[in-house]
Amino acid sequence: MAIAPDFLDEIRARVGLGDVIARHVSLKRAGRELSGLCPFHNEKTPSFTVSEEKGFFHCFGCGAHGDVIGFVMRQEGLSFPEAVERLASEAGLEVPRATPAEREAERRRANLHDVMERACRFFEAELRSPRGAAALAYLADRRIDEATIARFRLGYAPDSRTALRNAVMDAEHPEALLVEAGLLIRPDGGTPYDRFRGRVIFPIADRRGRVIAFGGRTLGDGTPKYLNSPETPLFDKSRVLYGMATAREAAHRNRRVIVTEGYTDVIALNRAGYAEAVAPLGTALTESHLHELWRMAPEPILCFDGDEAGKRAARRAAERALPLLEPGRSLQFVSLPPGQDPDGLVAEGGSGAVDACLAARRGLVELVWEMNTEGRRFDTPERIAGLEQVLDRAVDRIDNRRVQYQYRTRFRSRLDDRFGFRRGPRRRGGADGIGIRAEMSPETLPRSTVRHIVATLLRHPPLIEEFDERLASLEVAERQVDSLLRRILAVVHDAPGLDEDRLKSHLSGTDAELAEALIRADVYTQWRFAGPNATIESARSGVSHALDGLRLSSVKADLAAAEMALADDPSEENVERLIQLKAELEVFDGEDAVPAGETG
Repeated sequence: MAIAPDFLDEIRARVGLGDVIARHVSLKRAGRELSGLCPFHNEKTPSFTVSEEKGFFHCFGCGAHGDVIGFVMRQEGLSFPEAVERLASEAGLEVPRATPAEREAERRRANLHDVMERACRFFEAELRSPRGAAALAYLADRRIDEATIARFRLGYAPDSRTALRNAVMDAEHPEALLVEAGLLIRPDGGTPYDRFRGRVIFPIADRRGRVIAFGGRTLGDGTPKYLNSPETPLFDKSRVLYGMATAREAAHRNRRVIVTEGYTDVIALNRAGYAEAVAPLGTALTESHLHELWRMAPEPILCFDGDEAGKRAARRAAERALPLLEPGRSLQFVSLPPGQDPDGLVAEGGSGAVDACLAARRGLVELVWEMNTEGRRFDTPERIAGLEQVLDRAVDRIDNRRVQYQYRTRFRSRLDDRFGFRRGPRRRGGADGIGIRAEMSPETLPRSTVRHIVATLLRHPPLIEEFDERLASLEVAERQVDSLLRRILAVVHDAPGLDEDRLKSHLSGTDAELAEALIRADVYTQWRFAGPNATIESARSGVSHALDGLRLSSVKADLAAAEMALADDPSEENVERLIQLKAELEVFDGEDAVPAGETG
């Protein structure tokens, strides 16, 4: 749906940015701006600012940025058109429909939504009728209580070819509309009859909670065991997740979403306190599903059954996700006990069993490694070379260069550790050098911004606590530097208030060696804030500017990528991404951030 820029400007003018954000964030006035704790990542020190004058918000900790539409999209997990609809309604505006065809399509969709709601109410009533006794008993056997039945609007389709047809069809909802909605089946040359008969009904809703389809489970031995609505103008199973309307708010609040395989798994997890659970509808996770999940949380947790089919589903999801990965956007995986599903897990062990499984979840990089190594022997050079080739091919499928680099680094490191490889120092103009162990002499250390930041932190540990959120979000290409940074963050988190000597006493092995190399005074003749004689005020200012510089470089790189993406695909999503990045770049105008890689 194309929306005129003038209409978007009218929304921004009528809906106060500060008022909308204040519903979710406690804001305080700071000069001409408002500030508070960022709602998109956990932080202790406010780094989230709102400029009502300029019409945008920005977080200096995680980089979140946008206008009032972008905030509603991010906070509530809505698409761009949905956020516009929401804000337009709040402002008392009607989103203009540009053409008669669009207006007619909107009218048809409204009629379809209406008939699906009528059908849902019919199924709910039938569950409470004498005809629904067996269905109600089935739900009780599955430990589904009355409150859950009401929350998920569960129902029953009587074993009749005409019960729904007779109850719902009238002059305003003709037979043809019920066929189009997937409620009736029209045989060739015959009279349409009810699609769902003798089944427990699970309504399927869109993001806004509107019923768009149904799933039905047979109570007997009939086939198929589960039956879903066909695809209709409202329902595309490759894009819809069961439970996403009820899960969206919890997912944004908890910054996680749990993906299961079926209706009852979602319901069981919901009853156990995991309202952020969803499930695909009888199909493998698609690209659209993944994008929907990433709207809800940055790293969805896939919790499939502990059988071979569940393992295959997880592997298919991993393969589908690889080309789509971006910084901060991935998948995590839970391994359930063999033969177990989330519904059974909750029944046997309650939330404690679920918590234990979630705590043991693995990242996508670990799953890809296991997919290619589990149960295989690598006892010859040829087999090891074959593994390297397979992993390289998997990494090559990742479109984002930064993520690709990190995966290649991780796999090279795994190969080193498992097979005892030792690679020489990286050479300019040679191979990519990923996974290479850098020599520890100061002469071989590149004067990178991140290394200077880490050196400054080693000399001035109090700064670690001041910049902890921004440091934790850094993307560090060099594996050993990243390891050292994560280690000192963990040390200070567990033991705040350390001085330089006590901090270094917590380091060992490669971390300690690299730390000693980084703080050699003769390395930093041009980066005075990282030197041994710098005051803490100078160091604080230097680290702040350097972090801003890294973020600026990142934004510029993302902007270049967004421009290329827009040239290949002029979609609304790509246009919006470009606008957001350009607005974020404006934040740095007039600031004296040190661009990454420069010295001063």
